[in-house]
Amino acid sequence: MPELEDAVIGAGLLAGTANVIMQLSRPGVGYGVAESRVDSGNVFKHPVKRTRTTLTYLAVATLGTDEERRAYRREVNRQHAQVHSTDSSPVEYNAFDEDLQLWVAACLYKGFEDIYTLFGKPMDSETAEAIYQSSAAFGTTLQVRQESWPADRTAFAEYWEKSLDRVDLDDRVRAYLTDLVELRFLPPIARPFASLHRFVTTGFLPPRFREEMRLPWSHRHQRRFDALMRAVAVVVRVSPKPLRRFPYNLCLWDLRRRVAAGRPLV
Repeated sequence: MPELEDAVIGAGLLAGTANVIMQLSRPGVGYGVAESRVDSGNVFKHPVKRTRTTLTYLAVATLGTDEERRAYRREVNRQHAQVHSTDSSPVEYNAFDEDLQLWVAACLYKGFEDIYTLFGKPMDSETAEAIYQSSAAFGTTLQVRQESWPADRTAFAEYWEKSLDRVDLDDRVRAYLTDLVELRFLPPIARPFASLHRFVTTGFLPPRFREEMRLPWSHRHQRRFDALMRAVAVVVRVSPKPLRRFPYNLCLWDLRRRVAAGRPLV
């Protein structure tokens, strides 16, 4: 998938928390994460492991082989089998719910498209459509069927607009996400970097999601954010490909090392 590979840009991690907010803004996804009983995947208990698992999933979906995707799917499925609502959950959810997985995949595609637009090469309509079609892998690497991925970018735009009607952050999930924005899962660096992280995260959020998070934003903020992204783009475009793809290429290398050694992948 050469077009999607071109969209694998490590600087895109600047938008990582914003994309998580978008994903968890669907109640079923938000509570699936906030209530998850999988301690090994809890970012507040195991931030490095959780980050590695997420980045490896993205690396496999975009840069991996079909065999590697199948292997990672098996490992993730074992974890997802424990993620489902209980009688005390305010909403019903299941990590194997195709509709919820499609929403997560759609958010990932939106994130990769935004990053490619900011930091990548100029994109014509043909390239944009090719990246979109390849991005089905964000969902099909798990349980989303190929036919469930909207047929083209026009169909996706319709799906996205309809899905926004189902976005709803309550106080519990908003508090969980606010802790992510404020870097409270990384106490040693939270104090010096939380303000910058909040600014960048808010800048990457579409207005609807900023409103749900109750994060203020102004024209002055937007001008500062645009200037920062222009500076980052200059660095990205002059960087050699291996550096531009870091840390995704490192995560894929680590996955292959784990496969060869017979070690757990997740």
